[in-house]
Amino acid sequence: MAQLKVYGRRDVWAGRQREVSDLLHSCLVSAWELPEDKRFHRFLLLDADDLICPQRGEGYLIIEVLCFTGRSDYAKRTLIRTIYETLPYPAADVEITIIEMPRTNWGIRGVPADELHLPYNVEV
Repeated sequence: MAQLKVYGRRDVWAGRQREVSDLLHSCLVSAWELPEDKRFHRFLLLDADDLICPQRGEGYLIIEVLCFTGRSDYAKRTLIRTIYETLPYPAADVEITIIEMPRTNWGIRGVPADELHLPYNVEV
């Protein structure tokens, strides 16, 4: 399981959510072997005054990957590198945070996620 939250400026990224989502999902499928049909992406587009980061460009993106614990450091590094290699945006304007939590902290389809059978491997 992995969910993405993508923050950026509305005046730059509005209307481009599918483009970014497709690129990021391809990275998750490649690096973490997520199934093609497992896509949970949220775009939180902000007014220019609500995203203050003068050392970054207008196209600044913050990408948060929320996921179950279990992926190796190698897998996390691979995902980060894959994102930077795939996105056609300046690397200086993209920041990535991987936030892990135990399955017991997630509720999915009416049960705690540690009781849920997943058809894919989280321990990559």
